[in-house]
Amino acid sequence: MMNRERESEFAETVVHINRVAKVVKGGKNFSFSAVVVAGGDPIAPADVEALPADALVIAADSGLDAAIANGIPVDLVVGDLDSASPQAIERARRAGVPIDQHPIDKDATDLELALAAAVRSGAVEILVLGGYGGRLDHLLANTLLLVAPMLDGIAVVWRIGRTTVAPARPGVAVELDAEPGDRVSLLPVGGSADGVITEGLAWPLHGETLHVGSTRGVSNHIDTVPAKVLVERGTVLVVHEKGTT
Repeated sequence: MMNRERESEFAETVVHINRVAKVVKGGKNFSFSAVVVAGGDPIAPADVEALPADALVIAADSGLDAAIANGIPVDLVVGDLDSASPQAIERARRAGVPIDQHPIDKDATDLELALAAAVRSGAVEILVLGGYGGRLDHLLANTLLLVAPMLDGIAVVWRIGRTTVAPARPGVAVELDAEPGDRVSLLPVGGSADGVITEGLAWPLHGETLHVGSTRGVSNHIDTVPAKVLVERGTVLVVHEKGTT
């Protein structure tokens, strides 16, 4: 079992995945510096209300329509524009919003291009809204984007409906401001995750290993709040579903 002294060494950053905030060691709060709006899924009104006013907002293709529908001002549009409506594109152009258009035949999804734009902007905290849309290949690819090398050292949170996904890494813990009974699954990616510690979950882990291809971390649930996931080596995707009691 990993002791508390060792735990504090590698859990220097806490990402609160149900609030638009990141807390680093020492207690200083930061708002997300970039928000990427993707298409395909309704955006919860609570998420819209919680968006920081000074965040850079990037629409990934049809995320432009989603942003307009929810009254979210857009600073940049990125993608091949094959799914954004002509009306939304024209509205963005009239408003003087920069549009970074790519060919339809390309080597990256619109969400990857939008995340790359957020990284180039200097964002160190990125919130992604939407991005499923019913295609399993897009869902899997976009999930793996959360652990792309270009996002190393960047706090990333993805919200799809009532589900929130965030990677826990060495030095980056994920805290869930959730309700008792909410479902939580822990999925290692890119190799086994060692030294996994959980707090507040019904079936706790005490510095154990989660192996790729194992379902051991699936379908845990919140026992007490706040709950937390920490990782000493490797990466674990923390998947939290609200209201699954």
